[in-house]
Amino acid sequence: MVTRVSGGAAQGAPERKPADQRIRGLLGALFPLPADAAKRAGGRRRTVAGLQIAAVILGAGLLLLRIPGLPPWDSLYLDDYGTFFVRALEHPWQLFSPQHGYVQVLPHVIAQLATYVPLAQVPVVFAVSGAAIASACGLYVFHASAGHIRSAWLRALLGLAIVLSPVAPLEIADNTLGAPWYMLLALFWAVLWRPRTRTGTAVTALLALATAASTTIAVLFAPLLAIRLFVLRRPRDHAVTAGWLAGCLAQLPVVLSNASGGHSPLDNASVSGMSLSFYGHDVVLPSLGWHLSWWLQSFAGRDGATVIVATVLGLVFAAILIAQPGSRLFVAVALLAGFGITFFSTTLVAYVSTSPPVTASREFGARYTALPIFLIESAIIVGADRALRQWRQWKRTRQEHAGRPARTLPAPALLTTAAVMALVTIMVVSWVPDFRYQNAIRIDYTTGPWQKIVAMWRQDCAISRTGEIDVRAIRAIPRPQVIPCHRVRF
Repeated sequence: MVTRVSGGAAQGAPERKPADQRIRGLLGALFPLPADAAKRAGGRRRTVAGLQIAAVILGAGLLLLRIPGLPPWDSLYLDDYGTFFVRALEHPWQLFSPQHGYVQVLPHVIAQLATYVPLAQVPVVFAVSGAAIASACGLYVFHASAGHIRSAWLRALLGLAIVLSPVAPLEIADNTLGAPWYMLLALFWAVLWRPRTRTGTAVTALLALATAASTTIAVLFAPLLAIRLFVLRRPRDHAVTAGWLAGCLAQLPVVLSNASGGHSPLDNASVSGMSLSFYGHDVVLPSLGWHLSWWLQSFAGRDGATVIVATVLGLVFAAILIAQPGSRLFVAVALLAGFGITFFSTTLVAYVSTSPPVTASREFGARYTALPIFLIESAIIVGADRALRQWRQWKRTRQEHAGRPARTLPAPALLTTAAVMALVTIMVVSWVPDFRYQNAIRIDYTTGPWQKIVAMWRQDCAISRTGEIDVRAIRAIPRPQVIPCHRVRF
């Protein structure tokens, strides 16, 4: 404490905190503790648990209905067939077998379990597992976002945004191959969450482990986890970091092997301009709705429509940054993380950003847009929650000063409230036409009606002299594979 004397009176000037403490205090706003949950009686806890299970089942059911034509439970999509299921029959329990340059543990686990059910029911296992994982991620985000979003209704809306993601029917919905992309959405909130219970801590660690062990995209959360490690000092706050690190270590041998063998994605990176174009056209443009983006393109063209959406989002987020000091850090981090992950991913996977033009029923690399679009939606909903809190505070102030001259809500806060609520409304309304639409990619890359596969395998096994059959995967995976008939449960 520094003391100085002025006019005979001693005055104390507050001691300036060290720079690291000031930075830690600033960044601590990213990891707020959620409000204490009210203690529930045993009967009420069971009721709440039952409602949450019902919510996951309902969400999974909605996801299963989003694919038109051939239902997802009657065919296998892309790698679910050749890379996971057939490989599980070929080489049982090789869960860390690298595919496409990295380890995909969770899809391998589900594929291995699918080998123990009758062949006719295999697509049901993959489709229901993918839908249930996505729906469970929505429930997880509902809990994990409590520190940043006070309104339970807005947190439910954020969880619903995962189930009703506008681009989900293009690639990631209702299959095990797409499950890790949903888990990445939940992992972002897991990195920011400080669970109060052991159950929440355990689930968070498991989510981080399963995600990092199933997709190398999870490594891009390293900067956020480093900030968490710098800000939070209690060991129990780093279960998510431990799970993430364990999953990354499972990927490390494969990554190093690819690098030493000259097969690293860094060797075939695309130019940065393509990634910027991908972010604008494939992330920003459809962020408020897939069909809305096509309606805008019908009269403004693709570039013009992108400018319109980008301008609207830019104005709203600028208003949030000006009028909502408490939302600034989260909004900045969410938008920068979405941009950085898209830029990095599409730079490494060059074909995504240089693929043929997007059409109303086809978009190559749509899976790379799921996380950045969700982060844009997250920033909007966080802004909406803060606006509601400002509105309620203003109403309380008016009640407390009853009889005095009426106080008006500051113009910036009023305009920001109207803007973010309008964006939330547009986003929700867009979910209706985006719920179900035809996608040519899924038709091309599925096995077709599964009963044909069952009949073909049954016939081939009946006439096989070696007890093995050659299985040729779908067009996207043409490599012939040999499986023993005794492992197929007819």
